[in-house]
Amino acid sequence: MDLLTRQPLLAATALLAPLLALASPGWLSLDGVGPCWAVLWLLPWALSDGPFSGACAGLGLGLLLDALYPGGVTQIPALLLLGWWWGRMGRRAPPIQRSFSLGLLALLGTALLGLTLMLQWGLLDWIGTREAIQLAGPVAGRKLADHGVNPALLVLPGWRWDDLAGAGLRVLLAQTLITALLAPMLCSLQLLLWRHLGSGWRR
Repeated sequence: MDLLTRQPLLAATALLAPLLALASPGWLSLDGVGPCWAVLWLLPWALSDGPFSGACAGLGLGLLLDALYPGGVTQIPALLLLGWWWGRMGRRAPPIQRSFSLGLLALLGTALLGLTLMLQWGLLDWIGTREAIQLAGPVAGRKLADHGVNPALLVLPGWRWDDLAGAGLRVLLAQTLITALLAPMLCSLQLLLWRHLGSGWRR
């Protein structure tokens, strides 16, 4: 935890993730979908600084991103879990340096983050459907369903199960792939930097 305790200002580099998400450079996208910048920053930080620092960084990054994209879903649990898991992996396993390993970890992290968001959106859709049926009454809810109208459309904006199965899955696959392709280059450079700074402070 040398980076976080000895030089807490370095954690401010986490601001790059929401800034790049807002900028969304088009030349770093696949089918219009950009990479998961939170994973690309959190992975090398947690690997080099341990589980506690990784979990704290994941929590802070999740709060930043949730403030950036307000709504009924949160990225905090997934990022906190990923920061802790990658931090334990960095401390207990041999040092991860291979590009393939970084790409695979980024792929798994992005997929986990995307799936937790999809699960939350699906849960909100299910709750919204129940509320709409209760508000409209059982007879009106059945009539709407008979005509192919999802009652949740009347009360809850956002993603639906049909959207998640179509466009949501396409976005998840594109983001997972572009993040895994960028991770070997970007995460390797950050990992070298964090490990160099950490070893310099330990002397």
